Amino acid sequence: QVRLVESGGGLVQPGGSLILSCIASGFSLDNYAVGWFRQAPGKEREGVGCINRSGTTNYADSVKGRFTISRDNAKNTVSLQMNSLKLEDTAVYYCYARYYQGYWGQGTQVTVSS
Repeated sequence: QVRLVESGGGLVQPGGSLILSCIASGFSLDNYAVGWFRQAPGKEREGVGCINRSGTTNYADSVKGRFTISRDNAKNTVSLQMNSLKLEDTAVYYCYARYYQGYWGQGTQVTVSS
């Protein structure tokens, strides 16, 4: 019954925007810190950014100023707003929520291409 599901990925042109959602069911996400990670083909999974229970965020240098993480406790959702997308942002994006236990989502593909 406990699930964490990402949505919102797709194909976008360089300079475009996408918003990804991390939606929890079976537990209350407001108790959890949530991180966003991504993995490109042939590369290691890397951290993108995270948000704590109070809404404080931090970001990797590669996305700072372009990406924004926010949470909506009423909707049991954490979002990743991605602006000014670059080719190197192409990856599968995952969310990870942790309180006393941790849960991974299944990932959603983001492809930035002309």
